[in-house]
Amino acid sequence: MRLIQVAQRAEDLKRAERFYAALLGAEPKAVFDPPGLVFFDVAGVRLLLEKGAPSSLIYVEVADLHGSVESLRNRGVRIITEPQLIFAHDDDLLGPAQSEEWMAFIEDSEGNTVGLVSRIRASGD
Repeated sequence: MRLIQVAQRAEDLKRAERFYAALLGAEPKAVFDPPGLVFFDVAGVRLLLEKGAPSSLIYVEVADLHGSVESLRNRGVRIITEPQLIFAHDDDLLGPAQSEEWMAFIEDSEGNTVGLVSRIRASGD
């Protein structure tokens, strides 16, 4: 079994499409309007933006968390939680061994919360 799709609420489909295209650095794979569906491919998992979907909390991995947050802030995106260290991985149970997991939370164009995640090698390596 593998995850194939996550749906996210989008009150204004065009606005949400622009927001996620900029956030993901990719254009949608498919748009069906009507009935009001936009699909993005995120590393083999479909992200569906749909007016009728409930809000989901999704997490997106970014290479440079601090830089991404500053770029989003400069575009007027609301930063809910500034970057912070969440967990240091001693083993590879939930992330690469000897790495730190940093997260920040933003508000997307539709009022949904999105987690941004960076995994970096722990200091001293």
